[in-house]
Amino acid sequence: MKLNPYSILKRTIPIIALRGVSVFPYMIIHFDVGRDKSVNALEKAMVDDSLILLCSQKDPKIDEPGIDDFYHIGTVSKIKQMLKLPGGSIRVLIEGLNRGRIVDFTETDKYFEAEIEELTYDPEKIGKDKETEAIMRLVLDDFQEYTNLSNRISQDVIVTVAEIEDPGRFADIIASYIYLKPEYDQKILEAFDFYERLEILHKMLQEEIEILRIKVDINQRVKKQITQVQKEYYLREEMKAIQKELGEEDEVSEEVESYKNKIKKVKMPKEVRDKAITEAERLYKLSPGSPETGVIRTYLDWIIELPWDKETKDKVDLKKAREILNKDHYGLTDVKERILEYIAIRKLSGNMKGPILCFVGPPGVGKTSIAKSIAKSLNRNFVRMSLGGIQDEAEIRGHRRTYVGAMPGRIISLIKKAGSKNPVFLFDEIDKLNRDFRGDPASALLEVLDPEQNNSFTDHFLEVPFDMSKVFFITTANTTMTIPDALLDRMEVIRISGYTEEEKLKIAEGYLLPKQIKENGLKMKNLYISETALKTIISNYTREAGVRNLERNIANICRKSAKRIVEENINRVRINNGNLHNYLGVEKYKHEVVKEKNQVGIATGLAWTVFGGEILFIEVNCMKGTGKLQLTGQLGDVMKESAMAGISYIRGNFSDFGIDEQFYKDTDIHIHVPEGAIPKDGPSAGITMATAVISALSGKPIRRDTAMTGEITLRGRVLPIGGIKEKVLAASEAGIKRIILPYENKKDMEEVPKNIKKRTQFIFVRSMDEVLKYSLLNKDDKNENK
Repeated sequence: MKLNPYSILKRTIPIIALRGVSVFPYMIIHFDVGRDKSVNALEKAMVDDSLILLCSQKDPKIDEPGIDDFYHIGTVSKIKQMLKLPGGSIRVLIEGLNRGRIVDFTETDKYFEAEIEELTYDPEKIGKDKETEAIMRLVLDDFQEYTNLSNRISQDVIVTVAEIEDPGRFADIIASYIYLKPEYDQKILEAFDFYERLEILHKMLQEEIEILRIKVDINQRVKKQITQVQKEYYLREEMKAIQKELGEEDEVSEEVESYKNKIKKVKMPKEVRDKAITEAERLYKLSPGSPETGVIRTYLDWIIELPWDKETKDKVDLKKAREILNKDHYGLTDVKERILEYIAIRKLSGNMKGPILCFVGPPGVGKTSIAKSIAKSLNRNFVRMSLGGIQDEAEIRGHRRTYVGAMPGRIISLIKKAGSKNPVFLFDEIDKLNRDFRGDPASALLEVLDPEQNNSFTDHFLEVPFDMSKVFFITTANTTMTIPDALLDRMEVIRISGYTEEEKLKIAEGYLLPKQIKENGLKMKNLYISETALKTIISNYTREAGVRNLERNIANICRKSAKRIVEENINRVRINNGNLHNYLGVEKYKHEVVKEKNQVGIATGLAWTVFGGEILFIEVNCMKGTGKLQLTGQLGDVMKESAMAGISYIRGNFSDFGIDEQFYKDTDIHIHVPEGAIPKDGPSAGITMATAVISALSGKPIRRDTAMTGEITLRGRVLPIGGIKEKVLAASEAGIKRIILPYENKKDMEEVPKNIKKRTQFIFVRSMDEVLKYSLLNKDDKNENK
């Protein structure tokens, strides 16, 4: 017995006992679940992590098996999809992962649950000796001969299997394709040793091949006596006579004719119609008990139900569209203007390919909800697909029909759900796509999001092109940094910045408060929240670019108010600054975060994140030493390089700042950015770090009411940076009165709201000398602002 490099992972998961079915690792299959214990086990698995152990029953005739009625070695599987069927049963699509061995049962009443040992291994660490290589070649030859004799398996499968190097996976995949008795499948499943598993498979394949050869010989002898045409005619006539005697009709013939009639009624491309009719005629030639008949029926149902010729008529009314967009969302001027431009062009041209927009902005600013408003304003159906965490390309393009339990991808599924070929299709969180060994979903989206190609999008399951050129695709993301360049190039990026306090107040009064009053069973007359209370919630209870937490706080007030109205039998609750803390507790944030006094070595910077702008304090301490530079606070490489560039600039101009020429030899400099658990990177803190170092070395304090952002060069030039609006909004909320910005960012001030421009002094600089002029004070001015 050879030892296998298994690792054992202990976990507690639910169990389903299967009747007449065996599931192997790497196998994708769907089956129906109807027993109460099995349904409960499925629901328990979905609540936890979608993992379940599938074990085969020893006797499939037992309706309610006990713990001794099924094998205790099975396959740990991942639940991919669940569909509730009429009658209470559930159709589930699963993917086999690893072998699992039951150690001890923890629940047997409502469902089966046990502590198991999951056997995993790293395929890359498995070394194949000559014996293993030899037995793999034998099994591959057996499988090829079995495929040739059975005519049930596509020849493409041979090519796929031949490329597999891992002996364990090789054996499991072949075992999933051949038709064996459950006890034989279990024997393979319980063979943990790869070589032993391959030997068992080789023996079983040889037995099956021998039976198939005998079957072929018998068939050939029969064919010599009667021609194929005579045989079909005789069998059909005999079947008709039997059915006539029984009072039955030719169900298969009727089913095929029904499919053909349905296909002809749908206005689909000729290529698709020919393919569908060919598949329908195959039902004549297949045995009613063949597994492939179910696949063909599913395929034809999908072809017929897709909206090949159905589309909604656009409402090309610019005034009405503007009203809907303004009613549903406050602000977002750029987004609304782009949608109105599209509607205007559609009205002039009469036809236009669906645009592909990408809304980029922090969470909670309304990216997803505005997509629904676009669909409403255009009179189009709306469907949404969340891309966060998707790793399998098959989720996008579907599985080929050679796989057991194959289904179309989610794009085709949602088009069918939309019921029209021109819906508004939202790809949510496109910046959070993942990739692994199963493929790259981002690459699969390239064809969909390319206006020159998406008129012939082909799903792997359908294998025929579907025109998506009229679909209005919208994607959302928090940042474009993680979107692949090829994908980003196909989209028109519209950036949605965070809201100002005034905008949040308007949104709260006009949208969030009425919505939450209605959702919590109240009426407008039952609750009054003063404007000052709303302002306090915005400034002291939330700190965000969007309004999601603001809505949560308003919902919290509505719930507590509803409770008071019921308990105290009152008609109206009034909320103001005086009693706001009774509903939301103590204030979470201080509006003013600037320092109480001017300090040496502490500068206020501005940073951009996917969640909006942030205030960044940079602290510098100088100590006697040997000239070491220490950087702390989880700084990225770009930020570290900015600090080094600032130090080099200071060394080159030390005399201008009143700094000792030998500071780099006998002074240790420690630069720290607080909130050390949060990673920070980017070049925009360059002038902030340089200012803090010069302040610490010279002893001059930095103005506490001044924040700054900009990249520094070795010669002291100040270069432009991005995210100006978000940074300015963050500074304003923090009580900053003066902001130093690169001169080349002056053009970006058009994005900054007018009310913030009025109450904030903006200083535009070209060099580090100007930065120091406006940020540093004399040594005796530590407690004054000038």
